Amino acid sequence: MKRRRQTGHKEIVVFALDEPRYALPLTTVERVVRAVDITPLPKAPEIVLGVINAEGRIVPVVDIRRRFGLPARELQLEDRFLIARTSRRVVALVVDSVAGIQELDGRQSLESGQALAFAPYLQGVAKLADGLVLIYDLDQFLSLDEERKLDAALSGGPG
Repeated sequence: MKRRRQTGHKEIVVFALDEPRYALPLTTVERVVRAVDITPLPKAPEIVLGVINAEGRIVPVVDIRRRFGLPARELQLEDRFLIARTSRRVVALVVDSVAGIQELDGRQSLESGQALAFAPYLQGVAKLADGLVLIYDLDQFLSLDEERKLDAALSGGPG
């Protein structure tokens, strides 16, 4: 995924899970790759499906379907991994498809305080030509307890 030069506008990566569309800030997304087999990670929190090898890095795969309360399903050949950075680690998110990059101006987005204060991992809402897209804060996807369990599982220590 190519980076675009910085402008005064915010850029997001739009992706789909079932029918709804979601987004992450472009600045957090490293790249999009085809889904590969996931290696189970013993003692990982339930939201972590396992790990993948992404160019020599061991990357945990986060089940955002579970986080969003969507029905679970098996990994499909058409699925994609969004490889993205949190402030603590790089993670892979399993998504059905990636629609692409959208550039937003100030009139198209609302901050979460104005939008849905009850959703702790929501960063904002974007109004696109074809509907609304929820923009998520990847740093909020894992709770502190989940982060600790994941750290222990990745290090092979007690969980």
